Amino acid sequence: MRPRSPFVVAPWLLASLLISGCALSPQVEPDPVLSPDAFDARIEQLEQTIALRCDQTDNRLSNHGLRQLEMMADVRDSNAVLHELRGNIQRLEQRGEEPVIVMTECSEAADASLADKELVGRSEWIGLPDIGTYLRARIDSGANTSSLSAKEITRFERDGEDWVRFKMGINEDDVVVDQVRDEWIEAPVERRVRIVQAAGSESRPVVSLLMTLGSIREPVEFTLNDRTHLNYPVLLGRRFLMDIALIDVAETYLHPRPEFPGGRPASEAAQDELNDQEEEDR
Repeated sequence: MRPRSPFVVAPWLLASLLISGCALSPQVEPDPVLSPDAFDARIEQLEQTIALRCDQTDNRLSNHGLRQLEMMADVRDSNAVLHELRGNIQRLEQRGEEPVIVMTECSEAADASLADKELVGRSEWIGLPDIGTYLRARIDSGANTSSLSAKEITRFERDGEDWVRFKMGINEDDVVVDQVRDEWIEAPVERRVRIVQAAGSESRPVVSLLMTLGSIREPVEFTLNDRTHLNYPVLLGRRFLMDIALIDVAETYLHPRPEFPGGRPASEAAQDELNDQEEEDR
């Protein structure tokens, strides 16, 4: 008698496995079929994208080549000047003479251009007469437009023009005239700026407010956005600093805090400034 194989599977078990296998296998959906017009449009889009990237690459290579030529010319000019200086020194040494060092002072024109600019520290007190309060401000030449912390920003129309209504975005520990903490502020929108960040882009309104800092009294454009997660409710950028101020990053609060009705006197600002320094040191 022929021995039975141990690997023989009963027909009913084989049928069960086949049925369950079909039930468990993933359902593959067929790829969508593009119409000829859609296919041509897709190909045209890809060609435009590739052409644009090629143009950008060519521009970068061209700019890099021009910059390299300029640097090589600068190196040649520097070598020529250095060679001439060495020759002059050698001729003086051969005659037994010592080189004469001539000290050049800054021109009066350069001093005059700096004299009419206000010196500010990296942090300063500013005043907003239109709102009736003082605030701490961070001076940042890396930012283009100044920024004011605001919340509940609401857009509306007045006499056919765009306006915004908002409250100042300030924390409990921010130094401010208390009566304006929850006060509504209204101002016309000068323009809007698009801010691109890692999380995406957003459009922010820009308003013009009268601002004081020391002897400076100027209308300043501020973008409105919530800065309550930052240390300073105000940031002053390049558009404010240009032509009127210089920054000494080693100093803070070079100008006294302005005074407003309902606020604390300027003589009491020293403790607030000390607290500010402690926050920077942490």
